[in-house]
Amino acid sequence: MAASRGRLGASVSSGTARALALALALTAAPALVSAQEAATTAWPQFRGNPRLTGVAAGAPPAALKLLWTYEVGESIDSSAAIVDGVVYVGSYSGDLVAVELGTGTLRWKYSTGSTIGESSPTVAQGTVFIGDGLGVLHAVRTRDGSRLWTFKTGQDIKSSPVVAGEIVLVGSYDGHLYALDAATGRQRWKFETNGPVHATPAVHDGIVYIAGCDESFRAVSLAEGKELYAIPAGANTAASPVIEGDRAYVGTFNSEVLAFDLRARSVVWRYENPDRQFPFYSSAALLNGRVIAGSRDKLVHAIDAATGKVAWTYATRARVDSSPVAAGGRVYVGSSDGRLYVLDGASGQKLWEFDTGAALTASPAVAAGRVVIGSADGVLYCFG
Repeated sequence: MAASRGRLGASVSSGTARALALALALTAAPALVSAQEAATTAWPQFRGNPRLTGVAAGAPPAALKLLWTYEVGESIDSSAAIVDGVVYVGSYSGDLVAVELGTGTLRWKYSTGSTIGESSPTVAQGTVFIGDGLGVLHAVRTRDGSRLWTFKTGQDIKSSPVVAGEIVLVGSYDGHLYALDAATGRQRWKFETNGPVHATPAVHDGIVYIAGCDESFRAVSLAEGKELYAIPAGANTAASPVIEGDRAYVGTFNSEVLAFDLRARSVVWRYENPDRQFPFYSSAALLNGRVIAGSRDKLVHAIDAATGKVAWTYATRARVDSSPVAAGGRVYVGSSDGRLYVLDGASGQKLWEFDTGAALTASPAVAAGRVVIGSADGVLYCFG
């Protein structure tokens, strides 16, 4: 075999070698393009990824226009997921719907038999996961909307599920964080807190981070469900934490945004609006060293992640419970004034707005050059 390779090598000219190299590169190119496309055409869960950064890999066009609407029928507090050209979203009617991203045409509808509030769908391994008002986590097949399995917790689920490997995580108002086998729904472990788990868990490097209604920020082992440490937050939290490096950021009902040092296990800084004290219900996004969060003071706040000092604020006409998304240097966020805003991430200047006529408490989903958000009057909007 060695001699054969030597003869082949001796007979190949440099030009032929370059041709072979080009052919190999072209063969590998589709896989590379596919990976790049997957990164920019998917928004598989609440906040986009398990660290809950609220950052989209690809940016929509600078000039947006309304492409389509789909009427679900009742209020949409759930934030959409976008995977493989399909939009998934829940509504207060209790229906999880799958809609074609390109046309707004219904693909299928799944009824939970209850209501779907703020729990947002997560898509992984050909399955959509979502919680309902009776405390049931549903696993639904993406191909046809048929039920794969369900798991009953003790109270309603407003937390959005997060998939980490073979585990799906979700919080419940029964005070527990649950870890279930994503394929079967079998419980692997549950972790008890001292209050309802409203927020969505963040996952990074085998650790689950939760902030909840017991005034604590907790780190829990993904493998075993054991508490690693807890940091006093001093307030209840409905917002979900965002993880970046050795820090976590989260807003509280004490009208503050907190930065936690995950190594020192302490609060690094506390930010509040000195003029107006209102809760931060919105989960934060990260953009160029800034923490971007909405507040019930009607403002979108941009906070320097290193210092906790304000960089800019933008005033809407009502509370901002919608969680912002960062993409292409811009910030996309809804407000209860019914408007979807696009802001310049550097200055906070308004670049564009669209008035839906109904409150936007859901958060935008951004993927494949599209922005998708649902409204309180049950209409799903797609811009691009």
